[in-house]
Amino acid sequence: MNAPLQRELFGLDLEELEQLVSERGEPRFRARQLYDALYRQRSGSLEGITTLPGEFRQLLAGQFLMGVPRIERTFASADGTERYLIAFSDGQSVETVWMPEGDGGEAGDGSEAGGDPSNGSLPPRRWDRATICVSSQVGCAVDCQFCLTALLGVKRNLTAGEIAGQVSAVLTQHQVSPPNDRVNLVFMGMGEPFLNYDNFLKAVRLLAEGVGIPESRMTVSTAGIVPRIYDLGKEPVRPKLAISLNAPSDELRSRIMPLNRKWNLEKLMAAAREFPLRNREKLTFEYVLLDGVNDQPEHARQLIGLIRGIRAKVNLIALNPGPGIDFGTPASARVLEFQKLLIADSIPAFIRRPRGLDIYAACGQLKRTVA
Repeated sequence: MNAPLQRELFGLDLEELEQLVSERGEPRFRARQLYDALYRQRSGSLEGITTLPGEFRQLLAGQFLMGVPRIERTFASADGTERYLIAFSDGQSVETVWMPEGDGGEAGDGSEAGGDPSNGSLPPRRWDRATICVSSQVGCAVDCQFCLTALLGVKRNLTAGEIAGQVSAVLTQHQVSPPNDRVNLVFMGMGEPFLNYDNFLKAVRLLAEGVGIPESRMTVSTAGIVPRIYDLGKEPVRPKLAISLNAPSDELRSRIMPLNRKWNLEKLMAAAREFPLRNREKLTFEYVLLDGVNDQPEHARQLIGLIRGIRAKVNLIALNPGPGIDFGTPASARVLEFQKLLIADSIPAFIRRPRGLDIYAACGQLKRTVA
């Protein structure tokens, strides 16, 4: 594995860029120009940052790489989802998913839908909002028994630039420009974000303040790293929180999520109840239904007792199957029965429609599959 010989610009925040330009004898405002070029304008090369003097660009080119990850392969689903194998400078890679939604409408200026306003060709926009599923680690250390990513183990943490860079690469791929275009981010790809907390939070700030995606359109999912749930609640800039729950008892949860042996349901639910929700914000509990394991009416009733009183919603996910996973997908009727029991007790419960099943892009399926 070869580490980059030069430092990468993408991933540096404004304060770091101010120090960089100061050390090279440039005025402070050059840092803002470079910051905007990297994140808001998503310049692909130093040569393209024409707001900077040519001599300074040459100096930077000799000392730094841009550092924006590249899309190495694209896999397209019949439902419009796209899964990307995104490569980094050291040869490692992760997967990132684009999920467009809505019927769209006529594009307003070509930049929204990939049209060229100069020739009058404005193709109809085929989506009106989209979600990008972002990875935070190469692999994952949490070892949830129903997740394909867990089979990889963990290779390394991603840098803040590599996390934010996935989003930048996908936005450029689709010629999308937040905040004018509605893009949601879910940090639910490969890895456990809270085991890479500092880099994840730095990426969130770059995406919010630099790229222009509001924090209200970001959600981070954790398997239950309890100390970091408390830390997230204190952050001035933070995504919404989703907790991957998946079982209503310690015995069952420890069997399918070994992490529960370290932070059990008592500790996890205490953190959930103490999490400071913003106005109109809800906590999300994700619950993957495994056939004959955690999908019975008794499990639904236990779940109701566990989360009652919390301002929350439940996302129900029928297992997305994959090779090496020793669980089955419950029948649709079982999933609907589980949902009805929650709703009858006034708990908002939603069945998540799987996206990209045919290309291994659905929840729990990311494994750097190349076919």
